[in-house]
Amino acid sequence: MADTVEDVKEASGAGEKTGIVVSSSPHVLTTENIPRIMYSVVAALIPAIGVSVYLFGLRALLLIAVCITGAVGSEYAVQRLRGKPVKAWDGSAAITGILLALTLPPGFPFFGAFLGSVFAIVIAKQIFGGLGYNIFNPALLGRAFLQATYPVLITTWVEPFASAWGVDAVSAATPLALMKFEGRLSPHMALFFGNVAGSLGETSALAILAGGLYLRYKGYINWKLPLGYLGAVAAFGGIFYLINPARYPDPLFHVLSGGAMLGAWFMVTDMVTSPTTPSGQWIFAVAAGVIAVVIRLFGGLPEGVMYSILLMNAVVPLLNRWTRPKVFGEAAR
Repeated sequence: MADTVEDVKEASGAGEKTGIVVSSSPHVLTTENIPRIMYSVVAALIPAIGVSVYLFGLRALLLIAVCITGAVGSEYAVQRLRGKPVKAWDGSAAITGILLALTLPPGFPFFGAFLGSVFAIVIAKQIFGGLGYNIFNPALLGRAFLQATYPVLITTWVEPFASAWGVDAVSAATPLALMKFEGRLSPHMALFFGNVAGSLGETSALAILAGGLYLRYKGYINWKLPLGYLGAVAAFGGIFYLINPARYPDPLFHVLSGGAMLGAWFMVTDMVTSPTTPSGQWIFAVAAGVIAVVIRLFGGLPEGVMYSILLMNAVVPLLNRWTRPKVFGEAAR
């Protein structure tokens, strides 16, 4: 660094009289970069991937591999066609593929998973300009596309361990579907450890929590976002539970079931599609949590995490503008 300062002094003709070097930002450098962060997120998802393979067998791993292949391959193709530097290996496309796979049922067809991955990259990400420019979470928008394209296949679930141990798959209902349509609640411990039917990455709250806490330890996610989302889900769901506990589930059930944990730790916290201001982050997370509970309890679908986050993604630019801190010395308008 000393050599750099002396070179600047000599070039500017300041010599020993100059004590300050003015340069453009950034002024604080770090060893962190996009691949390092992205592959840390991949590492954080390993517990959820491991639990999915344990519960649903090798097919779960194959489904994840298909989604990664579709995501990375389509990003490579688009960047080559656009004549842009190929950065398909930086880990961001792989994360999109993994997250999409973790939102799918274990028996979802491979061709559909591949198509959803391509949609997530080409339409939800690259069409906006690539990493850093997309408005919506690519994995969730890919999942929304599959929800509209294959409504039956994406709501067909199997019992854990059925396919994992070579047994014919047995159709099953998710805990949220049992709650909404039959009024039955799954045990909290089963939701926490993952011995329930559901999407690959939405069964074990423990596995998701382990990965999320690792990302928080690394400093890659803002604590306000998962806390605000899960807190809103618990608090708003708890209001209805207090009103009528015989009809509505308790707050802990809301937090542990469905995609609440996966959404809170890995999708609400997305650096690109979440607000940049502190107050905007609170509004974003809390509003999304409230919307998720409203859809769960009063909508036509048993789960609302996906739509709650996508809806709030759409208003992030407004939140960033409305909650922008006032610059010191700025005149009031």
